[in-house]
Amino acid sequence: MFNRVREDVRTAKAKDPAAKGTLEVLLAYPGLHAIWMYRIAHALWSAGFRLPGRLLSHYARFLTGVEIHPGAEIGRRFFIDHGMGVVIGETAEIGDDVMLYHGVTLGGDSLADEKRHPTLEDGVTVGAGSTLLGPIVLGEGASVGAGSVVLDSVPGNCTVVGNPAKLAGDCAEDDSVTLGTPN
Repeated sequence: MFNRVREDVRTAKAKDPAAKGTLEVLLAYPGLHAIWMYRIAHALWSAGFRLPGRLLSHYARFLTGVEIHPGAEIGRRFFIDHGMGVVIGETAEIGDDVMLYHGVTLGGDSLADEKRHPTLEDGVTVGAGSTLLGPIVLGEGASVGAGSVVLDSVPGNCTVVGNPAKLAGDCAEDDSVTLGTPN
């Protein structure tokens, strides 16, 4: 447990130039506090203690402004910068080294009890105020520009921007890559 906390603190310091010291990160980073509480809630949820897991996630949202469903799957070195307003749905899957900015929603597009939230592979970055809906996949190293609405899968190492999101940069010039069809 302490190794994971140390890893989280190192990640925050590496990804946020405003992080000046370990004590500051430990005490004043609500995104990290939300992740730590999520891990406990997720352990409860996975062990069949669903109501306590949900109650802890609800309490975490009250304290941090970050709502992470305890059923979501989240990898290592996940960082939420300025976490207020982040929502991560029940069937969301987040890989290692993913970074979300404030106001990001990983939401569902169905009321059915099925995979209905996004999957973010390793190294994905999602800009502030972005909304990703449905069981889409953002490939390894993909980036989402601030304020984008993403409704289709995004190939790895590509950037999408806008509402609705469209490929930007070199990816957009490659005829073999289209939004919604992972590379």
